[in-house]
Amino acid sequence: MFEEKKIKELVLVSLVADSYSLGSHWVYDENQLAKDSINWNILNAPMAIWHKGKGAGEFTHYGDQTLWLYEFILENNNFNEKEFSKYWFEKMKTYDGYLDSASKQSMQNIANGITPSGSTSTDMSVIGRIAPLLLVSENKIEFLQNVEKLINLTHNNIKTITCGKFFAKLLLMVLEGKNIIESISFLKDEFDTSIQKMITRGIDSKNENTYDSIRNFGPACDIDDGFSGIIHLLCKYDNLKELLIQNAKAGGDTSSRAMISSIIFMANKSYNQIPQEWLAIKANIN
Repeated sequence: MFEEKKIKELVLVSLVADSYSLGSHWVYDENQLAKDSINWNILNAPMAIWHKGKGAGEFTHYGDQTLWLYEFILENNNFNEKEFSKYWFEKMKTYDGYLDSASKQSMQNIANGITPSGSTSTDMSVIGRIAPLLLVSENKIEFLQNVEKLINLTHNNIKTITCGKFFAKLLLMVLEGKNIIESISFLKDEFDTSIQKMITRGIDSKNENTYDSIRNFGPACDIDDGFSGIIHLLCKYDNLKELLIQNAKAGGDTSSRAMISSIIFMANKSYNQIPQEWLAIKANIN
C-alpha cells in the first residue's frame, strides 16, 4: 500500500518522539517544568517517578509496546490479534516498566478469557502505536480494521476506537500527499459533534502559545484532554523538532501527543526532519 521504507520511518519517528518525551512525561507541576534542569535539545532521563530506572534514549511504556508490536509484525509478517494478544501478555508479565491502568485491566481480562480484552480506558496511548500496522495492511480498509483490532486489545472503548479511526484516516490521507490542515477539516464532518468540537478548538488555537493551549485543553492522558492538543500541534508547526520541544515543555501526557502528531506530521515530510541527535534511541529499526 505504501513504501516499506516510509512506513519504517514512521515507526522510527514514533519511537523517537516517545523517547524524547520521556524527560517530561507525566510531569504536571508548572514549577518543575520551568526549571533549568532539563536540556530541551537532547534526549533526557525522566523527571517523573513513574519511570524510575529509565535513562536517556529509552522509552516510556508506550514506546516499549510500540516496539513489541513492530517486532511481532516483522517476525510473523501479519497482525493476528489473537496471537499478538498472547505475545503482548507474555511480555507484560515480565515487564519492569510502568504498568498503567489500561494494561493492568487488559491483562486481567486476558487471564480471565474475556474478549475483547481491552480495558475501558479512554487514554490515547494506543493510537500512537498504529504505524507498524501499515506494514501488513494491503489496503486502507484492512489498515482501519487492524487499527480497531489493536485498540480493542487494550482499550475496548467506543470513544477510543472512534478517536483512533480519526487519526488513522488522517494518517492515510497525509501519506497520500494531502495537506494536513485541509485533511483535518475534510474529515471533521465524518465524526460526531464531540470530535468536531475538539477539532475546532485545536484549529482555532494554532496561532496561540502551545504551552497555554495544551494546559488549557488539559495535559492529561484522556481523549477529552489530549485530542485538541494534537490538532494544535499539527496545525501550528512545520518543523518536527520545534513541535516536539514545545509539546514536551507543556508536560502531562507528552508521549501520546508526540507519538500521534509525529507520525502524521512525518507522513509527507522528509526523513531529515528527525533530529540526528535524537536517533540515539535504544532500538534498531531496519
